[in-house]
Amino acid sequence: MGFFDGLRGASAANFDSGEAATGSIQMSARHHTVSLTKQGAATGNLRVNLTWRMRTSDDFDTTQRASLFRHPFKALKPPEVLGHGQSMVNVDLDLGCLYELADGTKGVVQPLGNLLGDVNAPPYIKLSGDDRFGSASGETMYVNLDHRDQIKRLLVFVYIYDQTPAFDRTHAIVTLYPSNGPRIEIGLDERHPQARSCAVVMIENVKDELLVRREVKFVYGFQGELDRLYGWGLQWGRGYKTVDR
Repeated sequence: MGFFDGLRGASAANFDSGEAATGSIQMSARHHTVSLTKQGAATGNLRVNLTWRMRTSDDFDTTQRASLFRHPFKALKPPEVLGHGQSMVNVDLDLGCLYELADGTKGVVQPLGNLLGDVNAPPYIKLSGDDRFGSASGETMYVNLDHRDQIKRLLVFVYIYDQTPAFDRTHAIVTLYPSNGPRIEIGLDERHPQARSCAVVMIENVKDELLVRREVKFVYGFQGELDRLYGWGLQWGRGYKTVDR
């Protein structure tokens, strides 16, 4: 399998309203910030969930039909060959989190290297496990906001564990479930076919206010590139997952 960044040394405002139909906040480039403090959700466990499914040929056909409606002369071009259903590559998306605590401690929680964290002790983040197949439940991470005073910033990210960049072949959604108020959804629906990682959302403690800010920044490398982009300063090396038998 492919290799990716593993941590070297494991110790190491606009506000949107909840939609009536879904009871959710849809974060976008326009509505990019939510205050957990103002909605009374800065305590308890914040659940962060990643789900995804592969795009089907129907998804691509819908996009193509919309494009032809706007640009009818494209119908004269030879059709693009696309994968269909099961023939498309299975993508293994992983959920992770770079953390910086108030005392300066920095690190990462991620499936790679089995760095699953701890919800009741520093870093107060716990990854429930590793979903390799895009199941309905996806991957879930818990953040203990009862210790919010000890948290400076958290960067939730998603990366692809194989050597095939395929964000454009998936419907991926990261959903935050606060202890109070509507859930917060961030769709990774921008087309970046060569990207291997995406910084999804930043959670920051700013003057005792806990803010969630949409990032959705795709990069072509892995965790080390996200680290450099956000100035975390960790040392990274190559990492692998164990092979299921």
